[in-house]
Amino acid sequence: MEPRHFLSLPDISATELRALIHRAIELKALRARGDSHEPLRGKVMGMIFEKSSTRTRVSFETAMIQFGGQAIFLSPRDTQLGRGEPVEDTARVISRMVDVVMIRTYEHAKIERFADFSQVPVINALTDREHPCQLLADMQTYVEHRGDIRGRKVAWLGDGNNMCHSYIHAAQLLDFELAIASPEGYDPDPDILRGAGGRAHLIRDPESATRGADLVVTDVWASMGQEEEHLDRHRAFAPYQVTAELMQPAQPDALFMHCLPAHRGEEVAADVIDGPHSVVWDEAENRLHSQKALLELLLCH
Repeated sequence: MEPRHFLSLPDISATELRALIHRAIELKALRARGDSHEPLRGKVMGMIFEKSSTRTRVSFETAMIQFGGQAIFLSPRDTQLGRGEPVEDTARVISRMVDVVMIRTYEHAKIERFADFSQVPVINALTDREHPCQLLADMQTYVEHRGDIRGRKVAWLGDGNNMCHSYIHAAQLLDFELAIASPEGYDPDPDILRGAGGRAHLIRDPESATRGADLVVTDVWASMGQEEEHLDRHRAFAPYQVTAELMQPAQPDALFMHCLPAHRGEEVAADVIDGPHSVVWDEAENRLHSQKALLELLLCH
């Protein structure tokens, strides 16, 4: 049987996504009660990191341990992939030895090639194009705090990056309005934007984006590999900093999210990320629970 991969949020259906969110909430409650649940006993995850990580590594490794399995961490220094071995060859070999592979890399095409030659499920733990695992955690967090996101308004402020692309996919699957406020030159991929139909739209004015929003989301102005663009990005994105003033037009009970790490005083003001609207710590924790639900979906069904 062909393995089932999770390279992009639309790799699962809207029905599966909603079920996964609710399963993540169940698994979180199970853990809080101290109940053991080990559906992956004897299973091994290979974790390939070409980009550094805190939350991704800790959440996936902890998920496997709590599920009774194990995880092997592989950096570019630890594999022949980092010394030029073809992706196809690495995929053929590693997938004969482990039960699932998680990859955090730069080019999205690389993870697609790996999946094409893998005998086991491959999970996208971040590429330059998408970050679907983060959206699982974000949507779980919203549901926990506010219930169904269907019909709600989400404001994305800043770069039309991989996180923005995954939010576009989420809007399409979960039927919410996504207002994307980005400066010119930093728009999301037009093909991904078109795929959402009328659920996502691009504007320039950040205040228009946050007006009436139930959820406000942002990300760093310069992602890994873009540090040399920092000054140009700082000038372009300064009006898009999420401040208390920009949160004012949002709903009184609007939530604020950020995938972290955050730079206070750049993409978000300290009084927002540390203030009453912020649920970033729940969001970060939920990487663990939502990814456990994903592992169940890919390996136990």
